[in-house]
Amino acid sequence: MIKTETPPKVTHNEVIKDAIPTLAGNIAATVASGTDQFSADDQQFIKFHGIYQQDDRDLRKTQKKFMMMIRGRIPGGVMTPAQWITFDDLATTYGNDTLRITTRQSIQFHGVVMSGLGPLIKKINDSLLSTLAACGDVNRNVMAAPTPIQTVARAAMMADVQRVVAALAPQTGAYHAIWIDGVQLNLDDPANKDFVDPLYGKTYLPRKFKIAFVMPPSNDMDVFTNCLGFIAVVEDGKLVGYNLAVGGGMGRSHGNTVTYPRLADVIGFFKPENIVEVAKAVLTIHRDFGDRTDRKHARLKYVVAERGVDFIRAEVNQRAGITLEPVRSYEFKTTGDTYGWNKALDGTNFLTLFVETGRIKDAGQLRQKTGLRRVAEKFANIEFRLTANQNVIIANVSEADKAAINALLAEHGVKTENQASILRAAAMACPALPTCGLALAESERMLPGLVDRIDAVCAEVGLAGEEIIIRSTGCPNGCARPYMAEIAFVGKAPGRYQLWLGGNASGTRLNTLFKDVLKEPDVEVELRPILGRYAKERNAGERFGDWCDRVFLKEQPVAVN
Repeated sequence: MIKTETPPKVTHNEVIKDAIPTLAGNIAATVASGTDQFSADDQQFIKFHGIYQQDDRDLRKTQKKFMMMIRGRIPGGVMTPAQWITFDDLATTYGNDTLRITTRQSIQFHGVVMSGLGPLIKKINDSLLSTLAACGDVNRNVMAAPTPIQTVARAAMMADVQRVVAALAPQTGAYHAIWIDGVQLNLDDPANKDFVDPLYGKTYLPRKFKIAFVMPPSNDMDVFTNCLGFIAVVEDGKLVGYNLAVGGGMGRSHGNTVTYPRLADVIGFFKPENIVEVAKAVLTIHRDFGDRTDRKHARLKYVVAERGVDFIRAEVNQRAGITLEPVRSYEFKTTGDTYGWNKALDGTNFLTLFVETGRIKDAGQLRQKTGLRRVAEKFANIEFRLTANQNVIIANVSEADKAAINALLAEHGVKTENQASILRAAAMACPALPTCGLALAESERMLPGLVDRIDAVCAEVGLAGEEIIIRSTGCPNGCARPYMAEIAFVGKAPGRYQLWLGGNASGTRLNTLFKDVLKEPDVEVELRPILGRYAKERNAGERFGDWCDRVFLKEQPVAVN
């Protein structure tokens, strides 16, 4: 008797995608019903529409208050003043009166109840932006270097960004039907039941897919943390092609050793005319070889790690119909933003403003939300650009308008030169509590005060005014890219964090788990001797993360994960 192998059981997400390939679920009917929450299956479908259902965890013990987080799809983080005003209005009318800049150059709205969901998403689409594919098992928001230094090369790069965005967008009609027309699709209609996306297929990707374009020497996109990275190669001021990076990702799970952060491999160079074919090739490798039986192991990085770079390169060549050339030389120097006023090669000015943990709001004397809105209302020819470090750039500013923008921001307590400490300016946090359902510990609300405490320790040991990249997340999923930081806090439980050390300033090295459980009140006790040793033992010009990697971490036993 011949034995036949039983196919591995796929996850429930795969089952429901196969059953409703339009991704319509019962979303429109639920929105119209007056209820305050979606069903369990629809909570998975709404992610493809840019929505996460959450609840206010500060109130969870006394009442269950359901609310939605909505994420915009903003390619390259670029917004017109009119779009900025629309988002500002929506945050006030339907959200919690804040705009949350994400680490992927988008804006999230928090605290939106069911009745506000339809109007908010429709008005985003009316502004010519979208929420489609901002979440879900598809290509997410495409990131691109925002700093307008190399203007000609960046313009060419942004044209390629738009080509990739258009080519990788899911084609389901459900999004337009639900959010523009307010119609629940008939799931029994064969056209809907048998829908197959021309690129993604019937069941889309095994998990999310992330793309970033970056322009050396700045690695402000943390390009190696993406599934797919395009490293621009610029010669004589012109874009001549891209080095292709494949297989990065931050997400992991505590105690699950088959999950881990990974840096992308750079596997070859190609010319810009092949950008769409290459993007589709890498995405379909994920589609065809990704793990659909375990969502924690479903990212492209595991395909690359387990099948090898040679396999991936051969698949890209075959699927894109090209032969990747040898990698061209490049160098990254920093992942940070350049604060204050700067000048582009075309003579225009741009202003990079620090935004504490990405949260644009009015608080006391600092009325950053209103100040930026007033700038958007008065200056129609500028451009807003969101950074992957959760800051905002005001670009395309003429010399004549600089003084007026300075004055307008100053009226609202916004300084055009960064007033934060150097540690705060380099720090980053995910939202975590009270909105994120995955958070195990505080992050956004905790980090500023914690950085101030580390700042004080640095002053004690002779490191005042020296930059150290500090990042925190409320869970191990890595939304604020903690595994690239020189010091990172990754939530394990309320008030308890893993401590990771040893990333670098150029974003080319993962850090290392140093302590598996650190109580938040004990941070100074843990870090003071380490920072003190660094101050005494470092080489000239050596950063903290580099010293940790070269000396300190080599002396330590491997921490328990």
